[in-house]
Amino acid sequence: MPTIGVKRDLLFKALGKTYSNDEFQNLCFKFGLELDEVTTEKQMIAKEQGSDHDIDASDEIIYKIDIPANRYDLLCLEGLSTGLLIFLNNYYLFLLSVRGHIVAAVLRNVTLTQDSYNSFIDLQDKLHQNIGRKRSLVSIGTHDLDTIKGPFLYDARPPSEIRFKPLNQTKEYTGEEIMELYATHAQLKQYLPIIKDSPVYPVVYDSNGVVLSLPPIINGDHTKITLNTKNIFIECTATDLTKARVVVDTIVCSFSQYCKTKYTAEIVEVIYPDNRLFYYPELKYRMEEIDHNTAINYIGIKRTPEQVAQLLSKMSLKTDVKNNDKLMVEIPPTRHDVIHSCDIYEDIAIAYGYNEIEKTIPHMSTIAEEFPLNKLTDQIRIELAQAGFTEALTFSLCSREDVADKLGHKIDNIPAVHISNPKTLEFQVARTSLLPGLLKTISANKKMPLPHKLFEVSDVVLRDDTAEVGARNIRHLCAVYANKSAGFEIIHGLVDRVLLLLEVPWSTNKNEDGYYLRAADDPTYFPQRCAEIVCYGKVIGKMGVLHPDVLSKFELNVPCSAMEMNIEPFV
Repeated sequence: MPTIGVKRDLLFKALGKTYSNDEFQNLCFKFGLELDEVTTEKQMIAKEQGSDHDIDASDEIIYKIDIPANRYDLLCLEGLSTGLLIFLNNYYLFLLSVRGHIVAAVLRNVTLTQDSYNSFIDLQDKLHQNIGRKRSLVSIGTHDLDTIKGPFLYDARPPSEIRFKPLNQTKEYTGEEIMELYATHAQLKQYLPIIKDSPVYPVVYDSNGVVLSLPPIINGDHTKITLNTKNIFIECTATDLTKARVVVDTIVCSFSQYCKTKYTAEIVEVIYPDNRLFYYPELKYRMEEIDHNTAINYIGIKRTPEQVAQLLSKMSLKTDVKNNDKLMVEIPPTRHDVIHSCDIYEDIAIAYGYNEIEKTIPHMSTIAEEFPLNKLTDQIRIELAQAGFTEALTFSLCSREDVADKLGHKIDNIPAVHISNPKTLEFQVARTSLLPGLLKTISANKKMPLPHKLFEVSDVVLRDDTAEVGARNIRHLCAVYANKSAGFEIIHGLVDRVLLLLEVPWSTNKNEDGYYLRAADDPTYFPQRCAEIVCYGKVIGKMGVLHPDVLSKFELNVPCSAMEMNIEPFV
């Protein structure tokens, strides 16, 4: 859920009314938002520096507001104030007129103040991080149209052939040099991998060969927008065309109010190499038909079709009644989050007020029941704690080394689910065993007095091509004993205790009537000190003394015994 910071006084000026903090918090709640924090710029700076700063009367108050992830139209002051005004019935919707079309648009005769300029830049950043998925899907470029000349060319060229002066720089760089220049930049370095390994880079030129932008990295300094800019050219390059259309529509709808002729945008014609023509921004309105009775029954309220239509109009959804019980809902280009009828039902509930919905007792009497596997997990946790073991909760993601190399296995032989774009080397795969997490926990607590007795009951993830999602979760129990001696008998006793509680008898004849131990060879364990736990004819786990190589790789200097088993067969 993204958080935006808006200046309180500017917001109240746009709303035409002043609110107390509590009143505005209630308004946000009614509109489905959350006022997260009331702060100032000085307070935010002090917090970053680890110091305190009280709010002074002269400080400009900033409201930090949590916005639902699908409401792209509320990510700036302009969109937020518009949405709230419509909700309060203090605003009229204008049909966005377009006159004149890569995904692009032109805003003519714009008047920007410092605050609206800051909001314009902030909205682009929010859209990059949110719907643009950190510019991997959509990258926005905004330019002073009076400094360039159309038509514009969107091309892909070798980085050595691209040369221009990046935003706020004093000299020209090639595409390769730009990658080096921003390799350590706090904000831009995260976007470099998107195109860095490509033999050609995307670039936007005007008819004079001036570079507008090198998406998704940086715009050119030649076309930068200032407070004196009157005509703005907006271009979006994208890997997802639908999201690019949403982004352009959102920017145009939010900032066309600053045009001399309000709520107008100039169409841009995009010609593809195969001569296909497209015109942007589309700013499409679409109609959605819902059933009035279905809607109010879902929500649990009693309202006439006309009253429901009025509620939807408060949520920027102009609605007309058709055939007494059908509602024709007009979805504007600002509301790309409305995809299904359920989204419309949600807006009806928000406009009506969640707190106003009558609380009722369910018509059917039901008895809740705990999920059997979770119930068994809780019972085992209690028993292991009573046996003197301490519970640990470890990360469900780990490195490839943790589940393979450190345990004496090869990663190719492990059915691990790999993370396609891991943030760190510590989180490359989903864990296939609980053992590495417990060993790392012991390693981090070597100063604690011996013995160390840890356990964990949690899920591991295994790759499974037959499963719908290509993987499956399995609930495992793992325990580790670390002391001056390996303590194999401690772990053996713990296995016996767990299976005794699960009412699984010891099988003296090694048949399928109970459980028994069978010698096994596993590089994780010391040779001839490893056994498989066989229950009802199936191997459910292993136990034994850990191999010295495993201990050294986890930086442990005391012997350890461990057991790990699947508890799902006992549900």
